Amino acid sequence: MNIAASTYYARQHRPSSAGDIRDEQLTHEIRQVYKANYAVLGARKMQTMLNRHDPHQRGHVARCTVGRLMGAEGISGLRRTNAPNTTHSAPREKCPADLVDRHFASFWPDRLWVADITYVRTFSGWVYVAFVIDVFSRMIVGWQCSTSLYTGLAEDALKMGIYLRKRQGVENLCGLIHHSDRGVQYRSIRYGNALDDEKAVASVGSKGDSFDNALAEATNSLYKDELIRNKGPWTGIDDLEIATAEWVHWFNTVRPHGSLSQMTPTEFEAVHPNGRAPRAPVIDGADAPVGHADRRRVRRVA
Repeated sequence: MNIAASTYYARQHRPSSAGDIRDEQLTHEIRQVYKANYAVLGARKMQTMLNRHDPHQRGHVARCTVGRLMGAEGISGLRRTNAPNTTHSAPREKCPADLVDRHFASFWPDRLWVADITYVRTFSGWVYVAFVIDVFSRMIVGWQCSTSLYTGLAEDALKMGIYLRKRQGVENLCGLIHHSDRGVQYRSIRYGNALDDEKAVASVGSKGDSFDNALAEATNSLYKDELIRNKGPWTGIDDLEIATAEWVHWFNTVRPHGSLSQMTPTEFEAVHPNGRAPRAPVIDGADAPVGHADRRRVRRVA
């Protein structure tokens, strides 16, 4: 293709357009936000983060713009992976009923908590991590790390959640449903006594079915993908515990959640301190909307 010399020199000396300058500024900001957030954000969450704070007064950023610039930089969201199940189950006759029935929704805070334990390989051996999550806001209210899979691991995570809520002004947790898998740690006498002290009700899913504790399993998966595999390898419990504390703080106060309309758990609880109105009437005070003929088919947890 023939190009006139005047056209070539005009292009060489022409100043950058306003769009090019804005793209360059946004690209620099995207790199900073991506690096500061565990390098896991995709276009949707990156757009939320960019529009949450606007120190440069650049105005709203469209999702298509974010996707285009991230693609040009070779930046993409983290791809999730699967992990094996390592739960040691208690006998069915020693387990309470499943009160959740795979319906992981709550219109009020401290109405339904879910708990689970995951594991991390380090240079010095296995480290086990327990989480307790409030289904209403997806907030991790309690967590604990240990080098042994003992009852106190799960119990300490539960006590952290209880302490956090009481420090925030919750007078009691009477009526709270605590849902977990059939792991022996959650069926121990000590753990049951800790729930009884708060007048909380235990709920347990079926054996070998991750869907019966899907929300807790999803949180474990995020923890493994966003922190463990993304920032490892790990030398031992000391550095892992510090990193987990930082990740939990980021998860609760910075990370946008799609199920919360791209708000953080902290923001969601601040907006809805007394709960949120359900989109449909509830049955006998339960959180299940009218019309669910088979709630066991409900598996949306993200």
